[in-house]
Amino acid sequence: MTAKSADPATNASKTPDAKTPDAKTPEAKTPDASKTSRATVHGYPRQGQGRELKKAVEGYWKGRVTAEGLRETAARLRRDNRRQLAEAGVHEVPTGDFSLYDHVLDTTVMVGAVPERHRAAVEADPLDGYFAMARGTQDVAPLEMTKWFDTNYHYLVPELGPDTVFAADPAKQAGELSEALAEGHDARPVLVGPVTYLLLAKPAPGVAADFEPLTLLDRLLPVYAEVLADLRAAGARWVQLDEPALAADRGAAELDAAARAYRELGELADRPKLLAASYFDRLGEALPVLAKAPVEGLAMDFTGPAAADLTGLAELARTGGLPGKRLVAGVVDGRNVWINDLRRSLSTLTSLLDLADRVDVAPSCSLLHVPLDAAVERDVDPQIARWLAFARQKTEEVVALAQGLSEGTDGIAGLLDANSGALASRSSAALTRDPAVRARSEAVTDADGRRSLPYAERAPAQRARLDLPPLPTTTIGSFPQTGELRAARADLRAGRLDADGYAERIAAEIRDVVSFQEQAGLDVLVHGEPERNDMVQYFAERLAGYVATQHGWVQSYGTRYVRPPILAGDVSRPAPMTVEWTRYAQSQTGRPVKGMLTGPVTMLAWSFVRDDQPRAETARQVALALRDEVADLEASGTAAIQVDEPALRETLPLRAGRRPEYLAWATEAFRLATGGVRADTQIHTHMCYAEFGDIVSAIADLDADVISLEAARSHMQVADELAAAGYPNEVGPGVYDIHSPRVPDSHEIASLLRKALGAVPAERLWVNPDCGLKTRGWPEVRQALEHMTDAARTVREEIAGRS
Repeated sequence: MTAKSADPATNASKTPDAKTPDAKTPEAKTPDASKTSRATVHGYPRQGQGRELKKAVEGYWKGRVTAEGLRETAARLRRDNRRQLAEAGVHEVPTGDFSLYDHVLDTTVMVGAVPERHRAAVEADPLDGYFAMARGTQDVAPLEMTKWFDTNYHYLVPELGPDTVFAADPAKQAGELSEALAEGHDARPVLVGPVTYLLLAKPAPGVAADFEPLTLLDRLLPVYAEVLADLRAAGARWVQLDEPALAADRGAAELDAAARAYRELGELADRPKLLAASYFDRLGEALPVLAKAPVEGLAMDFTGPAAADLTGLAELARTGGLPGKRLVAGVVDGRNVWINDLRRSLSTLTSLLDLADRVDVAPSCSLLHVPLDAAVERDVDPQIARWLAFARQKTEEVVALAQGLSEGTDGIAGLLDANSGALASRSSAALTRDPAVRARSEAVTDADGRRSLPYAERAPAQRARLDLPPLPTTTIGSFPQTGELRAARADLRAGRLDADGYAERIAAEIRDVVSFQEQAGLDVLVHGEPERNDMVQYFAERLAGYVATQHGWVQSYGTRYVRPPILAGDVSRPAPMTVEWTRYAQSQTGRPVKGMLTGPVTMLAWSFVRDDQPRAETARQVALALRDEVADLEASGTAAIQVDEPALRETLPLRAGRRPEYLAWATEAFRLATGGVRADTQIHTHMCYAEFGDIVSAIADLDADVISLEAARSHMQVADELAAAGYPNEVGPGVYDIHSPRVPDSHEIASLLRKALGAVPAERLWVNPDCGLKTRGWPEVRQALEHMTDAARTVREEIAGRS
């Protein structure tokens, strides 16, 4: 069947600031029956309740699952998602949002932009070729990976150039639409829009760095036209084109390109109705562009900073609003886990009724960014559980809001009262406030966030203490998390292994990791983090104010899923968290062992952060807790302490106007965590998979002695960016891409090191992988690190020979 004419769409959003319930919030009026609002979503979690997708994909990679078996699992998960949405009362389900790895990679396949180096693999076997683009092979590098706007989701960056030839391949999108229609659902395919696709792309290897992929728009639009025609033939009445790139600051040329794209697509004769969607921030100057485009619908985010578009729509109302258009209002936060203020959302929705032909209700963005179901979290404090909404609960909120908007609030009076009670419970809960934590935070001074000496004076003292060679080698922190380690943790939880037995298992692993690093020739060692389940969750479980989940999995990239903890109250550190195992590792070697911590910004970014106070205050609380840990590590004799901040760039606001405030509190939090150490204690930090050029000055403001960064997939681009900005401290641009199973040989690594030396002088250059080694297997790790140390020795000898 095809979708009915009164169909909704969806929008996306940014984390809002929670407000206390307001009993005077206006109730929604009952609109004309012809404008009855409907519920929809942009997308849904892909993995299944038991992460069945992860297991099937990884099983396929290992040869334990056939291609047909993988496809059957994927089809079942899609079917289950559609059923769950329909049973919840969602009127129009999305299709095309499901992916075996990444939806941007799916778009690359849809438009035929397969890199030349992967074409043979894709032609030989499309499924294996797809995964080769994502992960690489021993002989061919994968696509670069970076963060999806300001989320912790990673997408695979399209590689384009002047010679790129696009060709439509809508088989996936049309097939998934047909599945949904055959099951009797009203369905709406969701595609990455053409402007966003090009703005996310980068010049392909060998293409001039100043090449602008957006210049390919005229070449790409006919391919989208063909896809739209095929989707209409498959039964689509509506197609959603996601353009979140338009929620960032855009210049006149980019806005003109968007206007041209949607004018041309809108004027196509053979197409479904089009819903242009944006999220994560306000559309701002792009709002009139999309409002005036000849498309039938507009999906917008009305949460957090994006709520500013309410003003923009009011301005448009003076010239007719959105006549004839369907507005999909994203009023339920799709990126955080707190319950919605239903009365406030109804007030927002009511204010939109006169601005469009119809108003439908949706989350702010795809629900990909939240866990699946809060109801299965049996170990969460019942009081806190009242305040939580995961994907299924957010879907229920959307359905309730659509009902309230269509029928008036009498039909959902009980839900509104329960919602107000839960909001009031949270706002008055004693467990969210700790007077001692707040008093300590208020007493912080500027001096607390500054080292006693500048880097130029600290560096000689650190070199004397650490006694390192030129181009010192190290790793980022974690070593492979083997099945035996995961089994030991499971046995401990189940009572099959006592605490002493578990401790001995961890100690044995640390001894092995330290011994291997010595044999491989690494200069600064780590303990390998065998006791840690996740770099954020491990600390969250040991800090007051955090709540951990058992089933709250969220996709980070590919088959990598994390369980973001929930920041529910004020944060403090009851006891040391890492000192014991760091001290033990140091006792096994005469080489320095780094202490390993996760920084305050990343502790926020990779958690579901509280929205009832400014994030700057929450970051300060976390920083003070970490400051205590840093002090204890230093007191135990640790000479180098790494405080990782991979999320510093990720959390950068999309709009430039809000960036200075964010960077001010983010860098202050890092310095507050690390500023109390002696001059001869070396502070490291780490960042990965982001566009660092936007935050070079902030990286310098962290005042870390050494920063390690992802650089292998981007061919040392970050080293050049730091050099151009005059970055004064030490740098370890990654020489080994750990997100791919391929093992680079020593010649390849040496070549990257020589390139890095063109930007960073030898006395300030470190040698390390891109990121932690947790997800890799021991055979490839051993080989890759041995190649890395061999390359470092080779380049050291070259340097010595020139001196």
